Amino acid sequence: MRQFGDDFATHIASGATTLCWCWRIERTDGVTLGFTDHDVTLGFGGTEFAPAHGLDGGEIVQKLGAQTETAEVLGVLHSEAISEDDIALGRYDGARVQSWRVNWRALEQRELIRTDTIGEITREDGVFRAELRSGQHAMNVPRGRLYQHMCDARLGDGRCGKDIETGAFRAAAIVTGKSDATSVTVSGLEGFDAGWFSHGVARWDSGMRMGIEETIARQDGGTIAFDRPVGDWVEIGDTLTVYAGCDKRFATCGSKFSNAVNFQGFPHIPGNDFVLRYPGTEDRLDGRAVVR
Repeated sequence: MRQFGDDFATHIASGATTLCWCWRIERTDGVTLGFTDHDVTLGFGGTEFAPAHGLDGGEIVQKLGAQTETAEVLGVLHSEAISEDDIALGRYDGARVQSWRVNWRALEQRELIRTDTIGEITREDGVFRAELRSGQHAMNVPRGRLYQHMCDARLGDGRCGKDIETGAFRAAAIVTGKSDATSVTVSGLEGFDAGWFSHGVARWDSGMRMGIEETIARQDGGTIAFDRPVGDWVEIGDTLTVYAGCDKRFATCGSKFSNAVNFQGFPHIPGNDFVLRYPGTEDRLDGRAVVR
């Protein structure tokens, strides 16, 4: 059973309570927002919890074992708080939400009830409904490495070890036009081969999408196609930084990035026909190192 502080417990036991909910939302881009179902602004812990256009709590589903517990909150879409554009742009995906029970007459009497992450968000008629997933959700995320041909590292991370901040693997681009919902035309890629940035990453440096990273599905000259719609939130003149793409194959790691020594896959897993062959002096089964 949860234990509250003495003063808070006494207040709850009195029967004449002045309680409210406060939610602190920490987005992955560093923005922190506070909301409350009380009718005036409350402040504690360095966060102001605003009542206008805020949230309203829903039911909490508790489960046995390691199953993910869920809750939900409802709110009104408003440009000064949680806007429909921000939700559509994914700015609340994976955001951390703290749910506090607070005595609004004595803010020092409060308790952190649960900490969740935002899952699925639905929007309808100016109202959004956000699913809150408990900490058990992290237990459903795959951990460790996969025994597979393809590399499982992210290009440029600590396991990969490749510096992609150099001019050969990154470029600054400016949007010059929009082809369709998922594609834009840009300037700044003239010195690169077609497909150099395919399977890469683009980070928006200005405009409505500023700070958001996109996966580049395909790049052909000055045309970039993303893996999801971007056209409604991109304007001519928006800037972005694009990084070279990696298709996770061993051959690409060696020829394009000269980084085969750090390849984080298992490219020499034998196939069925390879296993059935006999060793010979003129082939790769002569006992020598496969990578020389």
